[in-house]
Amino acid sequence: MRKRRTAIVGIASGLLCAVCVLLYLQDVNGRAEAARAEALARYGGEQLEVCVAKRDIAAGEEVDAGAVDMKLWVADLLPQDAVRDASDVVGRKATSSILAGEVISAKRFEETATSLEVPDGLSAVSVPARDVQAVGGAVSPGMNVDVYAAGATSTDVIAEDALVVSTSASAAGGQGDGSVTWVALAVPPGQVQELIAAAQTSDLYFVLPGTRANAALSAEGGQR
Repeated sequence: MRKRRTAIVGIASGLLCAVCVLLYLQDVNGRAEAARAEALARYGGEQLEVCVAKRDIAAGEEVDAGAVDMKLWVADLLPQDAVRDASDVVGRKATSSILAGEVISAKRFEETATSLEVPDGLSAVSVPARDVQAVGGAVSPGMNVDVYAAGATSTDVIAEDALVVSTSASAAGGQGDGSVTWVALAVPPGQVQELIAAAQTSDLYFVLPGTRANAALSAEGGQR
């Protein structure tokens, strides 16, 4: 009889806790809705139903139906390209992070198209770099550079007159800090393996011989 009574008390306590949690969530949601309604009343204007993130959505994550809610929003406060139909985003991968409570914009799903112009017969390969290794960050697409591999005991030329097709600074399109963290080169296919191997064991330095270095540094100085 005592065990039965204990079980009944336990079940009752569990139900009471569940009810308390439910009431708390309803209270929180009610306050949020009241605050939003107050904001709508304060600003006035036309209201549109838009997609709002119910939780944080990471860049690269595929959006599911449970992550999106439809809410009324003041039209004048909406971001450009606000999504008004959940089917436009459900099943798609976000290309940038979306925060919980944020009105979802189509820009969060835009893919940045980047195209490299690689001459016929050459292959593009990217290798790590720093500003100090890339002539103070002056190396940019369209330049031809010599590549030196500096190891613990020797420094060797591993590529000559290699075409720079892209850098981290140029790929960022002015959105980053402008520093160079990698350089993409167009080289004969036979040099790809050598460059990759050298990048694993040595520091690579990109050299602009003669007039090319002077022109690059002059151009950089003129921009400052």
